[in-house]
Amino acid sequence: MEVLDLKATAEQAIALHQQGKLDQAEALYLQILQADPALFGPRYYLGILRMQQGRFEEASILLGEASTVYPDDLGCLMNYGMALRAAGHAEEALAAFDRALAIQPSMAEGLYNRGVALSDLKRYELAVESYDRALVLQPEMIAAMVNRAVALTAVGRFDDAIVGYDRVLAMQPSNAGALMHRGLARRAMGQPGQALEDYNRALALAPGHAETTYNRGVIMLDLERAAEALADFDAVMPAYQGNAEMLNNRGVALRNLKRHAESLDSLDRALALEPNFPEAWGNRSLALRDMLRFEDALASLDQVLLQDITNSVALNWRGNVCRDMKDFVQAIDCYSRALRVRPDYAEAMINRSYSYWSLKQPEAALADLERGIALEPHYPYARGELMHMRMYCGDWHAFEADKTALEGSLRAGARIVQPFIFQAVSENPQDSQICSRIWGHDRYPALPAAPFDTAARKAHTKIRIGYLSGEFRQQATAILMAGLYERHDRERFELVALDNGPNDGGALRSRLEKSFDRWIDIGKMHDADAASRIRAEEIDILVNLNGYFGDGRSGVFAHRAAPVQVNYLGFPATLGANYMDYIIADETVIPPGEHGFYDEEVVTLPGSYQVNDDKGRPMARQPSRAEAGLPETGTVFCNFNNAYKLTPATFDSWMRILKQVDGSVLWLLESPAPYADNLRKEAAARGVAPERLVFAPELDTDLHLARLSLADLFLDGLPYNAHTTGSDALWTGVPLITTPGTTFPGRVAASLLGAAGLPELITADAAGFEALAVKLGKDAKALKALKDKLAKNKSTCALFDTAAFARHIEAAYTRMWESWLAGENPKGFAVAQNS
Repeated sequence: MEVLDLKATAEQAIALHQQGKLDQAEALYLQILQADPALFGPRYYLGILRMQQGRFEEASILLGEASTVYPDDLGCLMNYGMALRAAGHAEEALAAFDRALAIQPSMAEGLYNRGVALSDLKRYELAVESYDRALVLQPEMIAAMVNRAVALTAVGRFDDAIVGYDRVLAMQPSNAGALMHRGLARRAMGQPGQALEDYNRALALAPGHAETTYNRGVIMLDLERAAEALADFDAVMPAYQGNAEMLNNRGVALRNLKRHAESLDSLDRALALEPNFPEAWGNRSLALRDMLRFEDALASLDQVLLQDITNSVALNWRGNVCRDMKDFVQAIDCYSRALRVRPDYAEAMINRSYSYWSLKQPEAALADLERGIALEPHYPYARGELMHMRMYCGDWHAFEADKTALEGSLRAGARIVQPFIFQAVSENPQDSQICSRIWGHDRYPALPAAPFDTAARKAHTKIRIGYLSGEFRQQATAILMAGLYERHDRERFELVALDNGPNDGGALRSRLEKSFDRWIDIGKMHDADAASRIRAEEIDILVNLNGYFGDGRSGVFAHRAAPVQVNYLGFPATLGANYMDYIIADETVIPPGEHGFYDEEVVTLPGSYQVNDDKGRPMARQPSRAEAGLPETGTVFCNFNNAYKLTPATFDSWMRILKQVDGSVLWLLESPAPYADNLRKEAAARGVAPERLVFAPELDTDLHLARLSLADLFLDGLPYNAHTTGSDALWTGVPLITTPGTTFPGRVAASLLGAAGLPELITADAAGFEALAVKLGKDAKALKALKDKLAKNKSTCALFDTAAFARHIEAAYTRMWESWLAGENPKGFAVAQNS
C-alpha cells in the first residue's frame, strides 16, 4: 500500500485551491485529514474552502477545531469569526473577534468585524464605537465607514449617517452599496424622493442588484407607485422567494392595484414562511376586506391580536371591518380599545366618529371628528365629513370657512371631500368635476380589462340592459324607476338586475323582482368577481344607478364590466371616470355650454331627465293638520329635503318669507338632535318665532306622502334642489317654487317644473323667489288656481308620462349600442321628442 506524502499532497491541494479548483482541493484535504486528523493546515484550508462553498456551519466547525490547535493564529480566529457570523452565530463570532483583538488590539480588520457582529446583535452603539476604533487605525477603510453609517441609521442618528455616506461617496462616487444604504437612511428620514434617486443611481452602477431593487420597490410603495413596486418585487423573486417580508410587500402592491386575489396569494405565501408575521396577517385582512370576505378578515386580525392584544392598528382595522358589516357598536368598541392604547391615534378617532354618526349620535361623532382633525389636519376626506355633519346638525358657525377651505383644497388637488357631500354645497360645476375626479382616481381607478367579443354581441337579438343598484327596495331611486322597468319594450330589450343592496321584503321589492328577466345578487361578490359575472352574462349596457351615492359599486364599473357604461339618476354630477361612457340628463340640468364639466358624454333627453312612475306612489289616508302637528290655519310652507342640503343663505330666504306671511309656518323633515334646536335658534336670531318651525318625523313613504299633501307650497333650496322630494310634492298636488342654480343638483327642480307644465314657478333670482312665495302665501285664490293647474297637468304632462320616457331612454340606449357596434367612440347626442 502506497504511503501518502502529506507535505506534497498538502502543497498540491493548496495550489489547486488557489487555482479555484475547489472540488479537487477538497478531495485532497479530506485525504490528508483522514491520514492525520490533528494537522492544522489542511483543516484550516478546508474550513476556508467550505466558506467559499457557502457551507458556513461546516466551515465554523472546521475553523473552530483549527483554532484549538493554534489558539493564537490571528488569521484562523478572524476566519472562524466570519464563518460563525455567516452561519448565524453572532454571539460566538463576537467572542472569536474579541480573542483575536486580545492578541492584537490595534488590528483594524478585527475591530471592523467586531462591529459587524455587534450590528448583527443589534448592539448598534457599541458597533459604532468599534467602527470608530477601526477608522482611527485605518481612516480610509470604506467598509467600516459604510457599516458605521448603517449602524447610525439603525439608532436613528440619520444626520450623522448621511454625513458618513457622503464621505464615502466623496471618496468613491461609484460605490453602489453606499448609495443603497444612504437611500435607506433617507427613507427613514421621510425623504422618499431622495431615497429613490439614490436607489436609481445605485442600480445604474450595479444593474439588477437584488437588495437595491427590492428596496426601490419598497420606496415605490411609499410613493404610491404600486405598479413600479410590483415590477421590482417580481424582478427579485428568484433571490427573495423565501423572504416573507418581500412577499408581504408584494401583496400590498397587488392590493393597491386592486388585484386582490393575487394579493391574498402573496400574503398567504409570506405567512407560510413566517406564520407569526403580524404585518402580513394585517395586510391579509385588508385584502379580504376588499374582497368583501368580512368574517375571514376578522379572523386574520384576530391572529394579529393573539400575538399582541394591544396592537392599535389591528384594533382600528377590526373596527373598520365591523363598520362594513354595519355592526357599529362593535366597531366603536374596537376603536375605543385602540384609543386606550394610543390616545392620539387620529385615524381611530375619526373612524369612531363615523360609527357614532351611523348610530345617530351626532354630538359624539362631531367631538371625535373635530379632535381627530386637530391631530391629523390632512386626513383624507375628513374635513368634508366634518362640514357634512355640521350641516346635518344645523350648525353653521363655520359654514363659509368650511366651504372656502373645501373649494381651495380641491383646486389644489387634495383629498378633502367626497363628491356626495360636496355637491350639497358646490356652486361651481368645475369644482364638482375636480372633486369627482379626485375621488374616482383615489377609490375607483380604471383597471385593465380584456376587449369584448364584438361578434358575440352582434348575435344578440335584444339589447341586454343591466341596472346596477344598491336600492332595489322602498327607496327614492326604486320608487322613481319602478314604472320604467315595467314599460321597457321586451321585444327589443332584455333586463338584468344587478342587486347590491338588502331585500326589505316589501311590496315594491316584490314588484321590482317581477320586472326583470334575470336578478343577480352581487352584494357578496367583490368588484372583480361581480364584473366577471356581468361579462359572463354579456350585458351590453350597464347603468350605474348609484354613482357615488348609497350602496354603489363604482369599482365594478372600473373593471369595465360592459361595453357601454352609463351614469344615470342616482348621482347628479359627473363621476370623473374615463370608464363611464355617458351621463343621461336634459338641457336644463346640463345646458349645452357646460358639457365640458362632465367626463362622460352627455345624452340629452326631451322633457326631464328624471323618470317617474305614472302608477303613482302609494298614499295612506290623509291626516288632519292637528294629527300632523300643524296649526289649523295659516299657510304651510314646506321643504322635506335632508338636513345636510340646507344652507344659511337658503334659510335666510325662508325666514324673510315667513316674516312677510302672517301666521305661516315652515314644515321641515326632522333630523337627530341638535338639528331642531339649532334651527329654532337660527330662526329666533332672524326675528322669527321658533315655534313657527314644525318638524316632521320620518315615516314610511305612504304615510309621508299623505301628510305632505297638507302643505300649501314647497320652498326649494340652493345649491341643492329638491329631487325626488320635488316630484313627490308635485305628485301629491303641492306646488314647488325654485330658482335654478349653477350645477346639475341645483337645476333639477326647474327640470321637473318644466316637464310638469309649470314654468311660472321657476324664478330668476332670490328676490323673485321670495316675492312669488309671499304672493302665493297670501293669495289663497292664486294658490288654488295653481294647485288646480297642477292637478289637471298631472295626467298629461311629460313628468309623469312613463311610457313616453321609456321610448326616449330606449332610443338613447339603442343609439349608444349601435355606436359601439360600429366601433365608434362615445359621443354625446340629443334624443328627439318624437323618438
